[in-house]
Amino acid sequence: MLIRPAQMGDVKKIQHLVNSYAQKGKMLPLSLHDIYEGLREFSVAEKDGEIIATCALHFCWENLGELRSLAVQVEHMNQGIGHQLVEDKIKEAKEYGIKSIFVLTYRGQFFTAVGFVPIDKSQLPHKVWADCVKCVKFPDCDESAFVYKMGED
Repeated sequence: MLIRPAQMGDVKKIQHLVNSYAQKGKMLPLSLHDIYEGLREFSVAEKDGEIIATCALHFCWENLGELRSLAVQVEHMNQGIGHQLVEDKIKEAKEYGIKSIFVLTYRGQFFTAVGFVPIDKSQLPHKVWADCVKCVKFPDCDESAFVYKMGED
């Protein structure tokens, strides 16, 4: 398996993977425009030429990034691929000098296993809610917030 930066040819595969979870209400859907516009934020896990997982790191504010769109094909879950993608994005954030990464998720146990700690959503700057207005659950978000602070790993 190879983890690499996403490329133009991956966009439709990323969209299909993420939106398969979005249809189940587990994450926000992404349009092709969203992915093309933010393509540099995405990494993919590739196995035998097939995209089997994806994850994005979005810079929100000074010293703050958001982990987004972590999706692993169901048949490849529980193999450590998601953890590898998250670790790859943590390394990338460190290279950019980001001090904290947050995630909004239904999979808190997964994120605590890779070093994230729960926080109250009210601790996040208002700027991070810009994408939340696209969600059918806004403003009654039932996801939990977690943060990873650099240097505490």
